[in-house]
Amino acid sequence: MSTPTSQVQLPPAGVDPEVLEAEEKKWTPAKIAIWVAIALVGGISWGVLAISRGETINAIWFVFAAVATYLIAYRFYSKYIERKVAKPDDFRATPAEYKSNGKDFMPTDRRVLFGHHFAAIAGAGPLVGPVLAAQLGYLPGTLWIIIGVILAGAVQDYLVMFFSMRRGGRSLGQMAREELGLIGGTAALLATLTIMIIIVAILALVVVNALGESAWGVYSVALTIPIALFMGIYLRYIRPGKIMEVSIIGFALLMFAIISGRWVAESEWGAALFHLDRPVIAWGIIIYGFIAAVLPVWLLLAPRDYLSTFMKIGVIVLLALAIIVVRPEISVPAFSEYATRTDGPVVAGPLFPFLFVTIACGALSGFHALISSGTTPKLVEKERQTRFLGYGGMLMESFVAIMALVAAISIDRGIYFAMNSSAAATGGTVEGAVAFVNSLGLTGVNLTPTMLTDLAHNVGEESIVSRTGGAPTLAVGIAHIMNQWFGGTALMGFWYHFAIMFEALFILTAVDAGTRVARFMLQDTLGNFIPKFKDTSWRLGAWICTAIMVAGWGYILILGVTDPLGGINTFFPLFGIANQLLAALALAVVMAIVARRGNFKHLWVVILPLAFATVVTTVASLYKIFSPVPAIGYWAQNAAFSKALAEGKESFGTAKTVAAMEAVVRNTTVQGTLSIVFLVLTLIVIITAIIATIRSFPNGRGVDSEDPVVESRMYAPAGLISSPSEKELEKQWSSLPAELQPKISKH
Repeated sequence: MSTPTSQVQLPPAGVDPEVLEAEEKKWTPAKIAIWVAIALVGGISWGVLAISRGETINAIWFVFAAVATYLIAYRFYSKYIERKVAKPDDFRATPAEYKSNGKDFMPTDRRVLFGHHFAAIAGAGPLVGPVLAAQLGYLPGTLWIIIGVILAGAVQDYLVMFFSMRRGGRSLGQMAREELGLIGGTAALLATLTIMIIIVAILALVVVNALGESAWGVYSVALTIPIALFMGIYLRYIRPGKIMEVSIIGFALLMFAIISGRWVAESEWGAALFHLDRPVIAWGIIIYGFIAAVLPVWLLLAPRDYLSTFMKIGVIVLLALAIIVVRPEISVPAFSEYATRTDGPVVAGPLFPFLFVTIACGALSGFHALISSGTTPKLVEKERQTRFLGYGGMLMESFVAIMALVAAISIDRGIYFAMNSSAAATGGTVEGAVAFVNSLGLTGVNLTPTMLTDLAHNVGEESIVSRTGGAPTLAVGIAHIMNQWFGGTALMGFWYHFAIMFEALFILTAVDAGTRVARFMLQDTLGNFIPKFKDTSWRLGAWICTAIMVAGWGYILILGVTDPLGGINTFFPLFGIANQLLAALALAVVMAIVARRGNFKHLWVVILPLAFATVVTTVASLYKIFSPVPAIGYWAQNAAFSKALAEGKESFGTAKTVAAMEAVVRNTTVQGTLSIVFLVLTLIVIITAIIATIRSFPNGRGVDSEDPVVESRMYAPAGLISSPSEKELEKQWSSLPAELQPKISKH
């Protein structure tokens, strides 16, 4: 007679903390040797990067320095944060377990969830920011990308995710309301909504600039939409649960989309149909953003996540391997001429603070805080997994940024400036670009028309002049490295458009996911006044809120596309500042939570990145608001062009027509106003967080806003690879009857 399942004794829901600690402290000779080797590789690589001042430097040192540093930071610093600040408890159920509803809340395999999380957080920032920052030389960007992610970006992602999970998966705005009160919470809510608009707009602008006047690119990327829809239907109705199967099919279809793109682009009908101006592409993305945000998640967003994750991680690892094999020599100096100047043609302004806000997501991203307090914490199986998902996921994004930087600095410097200077500066022609770049007086730069025309022909484009936005430059860099490893010049066009496809998938995922998150945020806000809006299944409310948010970022996108000063060159600093302000806001909320827990001894872990982000973003905002230099200050630019219009001039600076001059006035008014709004709202949140933190000191502990403790009745390992004690516990759980096995989502 069998024992009733209700009487079966379940194994422990977590490994005994003492066993875990003993396991982690056990250092074998092999383990010591491995970490000594990693430290030596990292130390030597950093030494070469720091002191090398020769004509060239090999790109492999960037890969080795980054990987070694990430491994050490994850093993030691993130573990310190876990033990001293987060203090996870695997015997405590997560919201995915105690709120499980098969929709928003569901325990999800940590490896699958890592892919979902990475696909959601990784947008244009780690691709574009480092490319633009390459103007300053290779060392400033490398230092901030690697050190910044360890001490700031990964810390924010990890702790926001952990504390959101402890609060039932609540959003950043909701946590701010609970921790900071009405004033701070309201400011946080308004800040997140307005900043989200500018973030999504710039993400979309990068896609537009990548695809502008590129029939091959437009065709290939457009084809990914029906491919994603087919994958969604295939998984839902034809072969449910067959993730690997549909991924292989999707990858094969993607390759077809890229390869057939050249045939289509070179045909008469294909060139006529897909060679589109940037405003047309912008409207296409606006329409796509609305449709994607209101369609069911399984139909478009989920399959695009699968495509994106495989492409994102696969391409970056492939690029890293190619760098190790090809070992390209970098001729860009450690500190360029523009490291000590403020008149850079790509991004104007001094190194401090504009390096930090330009690189943005590669080291620290406020956008991640919205994802880490959005979808992901509702799907985490066990508390200890948040270190792997939050800290580990952000390290992967930083690695993307380093690879983007290496790809950008691997190409000729003259070509780099020809591609990233605005059409107003180059005239949009090969001759104009050559004259402009050679007039900059850069050491070792001698650009010729043949260099630009040959490269354009090799990558299958009509022109590469003023292809601003970072994405085309990154694609050229990837093609430049990959063709040396495989295929030669004949395959440069394939590698270039493969990279464009990779970037567009990368970014479109963030555009549609960001629009959906923004819609939820607006519904929550309006729900305070009209309760029905809180019901996310109410289709009319969903459509209204989606339309409002799409109209917001769509308006900014159109301004950027029509900007005579080069949309990405003037709008990306605002994106970077807004993104970093949002990060400061998130860290301020985390600081108040850690203080409320009475953990003042280790509060420095949060205060350090918060203080730095606050100073950087405040100084950058003040530059953009008050600088008298038109190339830097929005209002100075506005005043200069307004004066020119008032004097009846028909052209001024880089604006060659009255309409262009009026566009500059309109754009700078929007940018300047948003800069003021973002800064004021963020400072309100930070000040209220400081007050809340100070108030927690006398009491040692404030009111606990965490959800009540629920005992866990399931188990899963914490990291990518199970430890010996975790494997032993997994065996105990796998021996249980099927009906007692945890219900874990594998897709």
